[in-house]
Amino acid sequence: MHNELTRKDIELMKQELDERRIRLRPKLLEAVKEARAFGDLSENFEYKAAKQEKNRNEGRIRYLENMIRTARIIDEGGKNGGVALYDKVTVFLEDEGETEVYQIVTTMRQDALHGLISRESPVGKALLGRQVGDRVHIQVDEHYGYDMLIQAIEKGRDDGSIPLNKY
Repeated sequence: MHNELTRKDIELMKQELDERRIRLRPKLLEAVKEARAFGDLSENFEYKAAKQEKNRNEGRIRYLENMIRTARIIDEGGKNGGVALYDKVTVFLEDEGETEVYQIVTTMRQDALHGLISRESPVGKALLGRQVGDRVHIQVDEHYGYDMLIQAIEKGRDDGSIPLNKY
């Protein structure tokens, strides 16, 4: 499987990798050495905590390396002025009678609680390429679906201000 990411995603991941390899890794290794010196490892909470933090860092490094290695670079631009990556879309949820604003992002930046919707999510897929005035149906599962009406599209671009997901 290839991860569909932008050049900016890759750049941010490489920056995080450098930070974790060059600055964080030596600090965490030193913390493990210091905690080991406290004595009996079977009852040494500081040692266990330091090892966990070191392992968490190494896991994130492997994850980022894999994401970069398997990435397929995608373009941000959309077609025909429709919804594209990084656009903010104002939609009216017909069943709830509410208006929501979503920004379409890559999976490395999604945060649904803050309106950042992955382009690969059901909502993201349904909105991409659509125009103002389009009614979109989101089928959640075989028993439930809902409709939304696109009220506005604010064109966006990836300026790097949306952070990468941490975990």
